[in-house]
Amino acid sequence: MAAEKMKAVGLYKYFPIENPDSLIDVELDKPRPAGKDLLVKVKAISVNPVDYKVRSPKEREESAPRVLGWDVAGVVEQVGPDCSLFRPGDEVFYAGSITRPGGNSEFHLVDERIVGRKPSRLDFAHAAALPLTSITAWESLYDRLGISPNKADNAGRTILIIGAAGGVGSIATQLAKYSGLTVIGTASRPESAEWAKELGADYVINHFEAFVPQLKAVGFDQVDYILCLNSTEKHWTNMAEAIAPQGKICSIVETDELLNLTLLKNKSVTFVWELMFTRSMYQTPDLIEQHKLLNEVARLVDEGVLRTTTNVTLRPINAENLRKAHAMLETGRTVGKVVLEGF
Repeated sequence: MAAEKMKAVGLYKYFPIENPDSLIDVELDKPRPAGKDLLVKVKAISVNPVDYKVRSPKEREESAPRVLGWDVAGVVEQVGPDCSLFRPGDEVFYAGSITRPGGNSEFHLVDERIVGRKPSRLDFAHAAALPLTSITAWESLYDRLGISPNKADNAGRTILIIGAAGGVGSIATQLAKYSGLTVIGTASRPESAEWAKELGADYVINHFEAFVPQLKAVGFDQVDYILCLNSTEKHWTNMAEAIAPQGKICSIVETDELLNLTLLKNKSVTFVWELMFTRSMYQTPDLIEQHKLLNEVARLVDEGVLRTTTNVTLRPINAENLRKAHAMLETGRTVGKVVLEGF
């Protein structure tokens, strides 16, 4: 009996996005769930910088189509024999694992322990904008920086979010404000500054200028926490100057340059990385924490505390539209998230 087929968008070679073969429409065998995997019927996806970084030109060729995509909202079609958290028909959202095929396909396998229940007040397109950025923002603030989610614990504390209008910044700004922090965002254009303020930033400064003079202009000598979502090496000296003694800095952006950690020594500053794929990549014992936090994000969305950050929706999900989405993100000037809906 022939295997059932499904539509997908993939690549064989790693080309610049202008090349029509950089992402192509393909047909693949529909997978079957085993173990703790869910088979999800994909309704909507969104695009993140990780997509174009993985797709970026390199001397390599795949023997089978490589499928990208790490933001999915859809419906559970089947469950593996070891599943206990979901049933067929459940509406879900998740980011998946970087070590497995991505979600740019009609059907997708994902470990149920990194899947959350879709916010009931959102359609699939708006839900698809949330998982990767929400997990990254949540883990950055609460797991890496050790910020308490309790408002009372954060009275008088400040956080500087570098790149507050981007995908992760849009969620981190809302969560930080919800947790009672004074939020200072960075942006460089009027529209991105306005977006950050809409989402809860108390102040916005320009990340192309020295931080400390701008902080002093709005009444702060230093900040307790910094979340860097843009060019770690470019902002390193500014961050070292702006962070308070015994403060904490978290970055999600890898660097090709050596960082001078000695700049943090006299202030006893903590520096920590965040990668939301760490738990799934290494199958850490606390893998299920991503299931829990996505359910908490869904609750906050349904209660009106968090808003989705979808800014552009393209239809349908195909190679042409995914190339458009990648090209938009590669400009570095997108505000909010780019989402694709429907095969």
